[in-house]
Amino acid sequence: MEVVDIKPKKSIPKIPVKAILIVGVILALLIVISSSAYTVNDQQQAVVLTFGKATNVVGAGIHFKLPDPIQSVIKVPVQKTQKLELGYRSQTDGNYISVDEESKMITGDFNIINIDFFIEWKISDPKKYLFSSVDPERILRNTSLSAARSVVGSSTIDEVLTSGKVAIQSEIKEKIMASLDQYDIGIQVIDVKVQDSEPPTEAVKQAFQNVENAKQSKETAINEANKYKNAELPKAQAEADKIVKNAESKKETRINEAKGQVAKFQKMYDEYKNYKDITKKRLYLEAMEEILPGITVYIEKDSGEIQKILPLKSFTDKEGN
Repeated sequence: MEVVDIKPKKSIPKIPVKAILIVGVILALLIVISSSAYTVNDQQQAVVLTFGKATNVVGAGIHFKLPDPIQSVIKVPVQKTQKLELGYRSQTDGNYISVDEESKMITGDFNIINIDFFIEWKISDPKKYLFSSVDPERILRNTSLSAARSVVGSSTIDEVLTSGKVAIQSEIKEKIMASLDQYDIGIQVIDVKVQDSEPPTEAVKQAFQNVENAKQSKETAINEANKYKNAELPKAQAEADKIVKNAESKKETRINEAKGQVAKFQKMYDEYKNYKDITKKRLYLEAMEEILPGITVYIEKDSGEIQKILPLKSFTDKEGN
């Protein structure tokens, strides 16, 4: 007779229903927390939607919301400066392609021109940006093209190609900002830059290039002339100062000499008043000495005698003859 060894089966421990409920609650809480917490970085703002309707806008930091589908969040890069290209599109390889339907415009003097420019803009109101219009960037593009065509259409081709670019940029920006204020779509324009402007044909392009080269040559000549003036003017001023100082010195010398002559004449006049005969004779002899140097004067008397009066070489001559 075969003996069968029958071992008792191990009993499977029963998990308490309470523990299962606790684990379920914990998992549910983790799911709720993970779907409710969100982070907004310092470049963003978040629009909170409650049952699909915007109810709040929050800034950077960690925030909590009710789980989906009760509340959801859309993050918007409000601090990011974005670029809208008009008349061209940049490619990933660094090149760009032209968009003729945007770049071709007509000027106020009825010339066709190709102009490329870009708009720098930011989101100023995330709620309006998301819900005030279906496509705010398309509105910005159409508004910018309209403003550009209006400004270019009231400008001459010479202004668009050369001297008026800065004024044109400023006027386009003002028109875009005025339109966006009316549309109120939560977009702020920062700057407008004309990237390139050129006539449609090479002949016209070369003509305007020649004009630009002539203007640059003119500026170069003016700068060189100013440089020469700045270098030579101090020298001329120094020379003029030297001449003026020499003239002043000569003037003072002449005045002093004249004063000396006046004093000498006054002294001589005083002597003449006191001793007329002697002074007259002395003046006469001094004049003769100056006019007839080296001559000896002889005077014939009434008696016929000739007398040697004075050698006029010098009054201080001590010779007897």
